[in-house]
Amino acid sequence: MDIAIFTFNDFSENTYLLYDDSGECIIFDPGCNNEEERKTLVDVIESNNLKPVKLINTHCHIDHVLGNKFVADKYNLPLISHEGEKQVLAMQPQVSSMYGVAYDPSPEITETLEDGDIVKFGNTELKVLFTPGHSPASISFYCEEAGVVIGGDVLFQGSIGRTDLPGGDFDTLANSIRTKFYTLPDETVVFCGHGPSTTVGEEKKNNPFVKGNN
Repeated sequence: MDIAIFTFNDFSENTYLLYDDSGECIIFDPGCNNEEERKTLVDVIESNNLKPVKLINTHCHIDHVLGNKFVADKYNLPLISHEGEKQVLAMQPQVSSMYGVAYDPSPEITETLEDGDIVKFGNTELKVLFTPGHSPASISFYCEEAGVVIGGDVLFQGSIGRTDLPGGDFDTLANSIRTKFYTLPDETVVFCGHGPSTTVGEEKKNNPFVKGNN
């Protein structure tokens, strides 16, 4: 499995494109918010002869959904996320106005995922991890074979997702990190919603907000 990383919009959000040798790919959290950013995403898809088969939001805060409509329309894909993120997505027109961010309203979530579900594309399987706390129903995606997790805004290098937004809760987030992330092998690479990637082992040892149990 290969991963292409794009940093989009004024919030410096990481959009992820996962693909394998089948040519199928998943687009996670498209944050592309202008013509140049949309072209950057499409160019990588086309230059690698990829076929987008799923559009997934780890969670539905504004910076992670700005490109939903573009991707859904261009590739004729339904939006997939957790049922509990529907309420968050419904708030984003107001949030975009608050931040003064241009926003083509996202399609609604029409396919949902739960903890333990398996998402398949090409020759690859991803296990869904329910990781709330930053948002009410954030989900992460673990590929055991590749040793990676797409974590949204749950865990960052040396930090964690903010918990002061509606539906956020520090204790819930800390529990998600300890029970869902810190139980993965230490060498697991965490691809974060903002900033550089990190590893489970690094964060268990050094994260100042949520330490692992020694």
